[in-house]
Amino acid sequence: MDIKDYLLQTVASVIVLILLPFLKLLARKLISKYGKLVQIQDVRIKQMKQVISILMNFTFIFIIAIIWGVKPNNILLGLSSIFAIIGVAMFAQWSMLSNITAGIIMFFTAPFRIGDRIHIIDKDIPIVATIESIQTFYTHIRTEEKELIVIPNNLFLQKIVSIKKNTQN
Repeated sequence: MDIKDYLLQTVASVIVLILLPFLKLLARKLISKYGKLVQIQDVRIKQMKQVISILMNFTFIFIIAIIWGVKPNNILLGLSSIFAIIGVAMFAQWSMLSNITAGIIMFFTAPFRIGDRIHIIDKDIPIVATIESIQTFYTHIRTEEKELIVIPNNLFLQKIVSIKKNTQN
């Protein structure tokens, strides 16, 4: 085997590795601008940057693996095996992924903000509260009785929520 046999893969890998930091910087700037535009707290902007950065890293690893000849089907088979093991070991894995996905949706759609007074319409337990914090996995709300309620983001998006008023403005 000669070095010329791997020249194309080496050049493509170097290009991908050079592009990664620039694309991550661009993504961070776009997320920051969007977060400031819709007045999202800096903590949430930072969390979203981290999540997008991790997703970009996995995407670039996937691309490099394909450049070096690993078939996408084999990568997906390997990943599904890993997730199956993780899922058996930690059955909450898929719930965590759905909470992260819900957190991303809540970041970009911004249906409500920190400080908004909301009414969660639920026939069993209706809740009137103020949003204190929106994290990657959970949303923290405080009731009128000063009780802190932590709701997983995927469940929060499934509820009917009425926004009463924004207490920050």
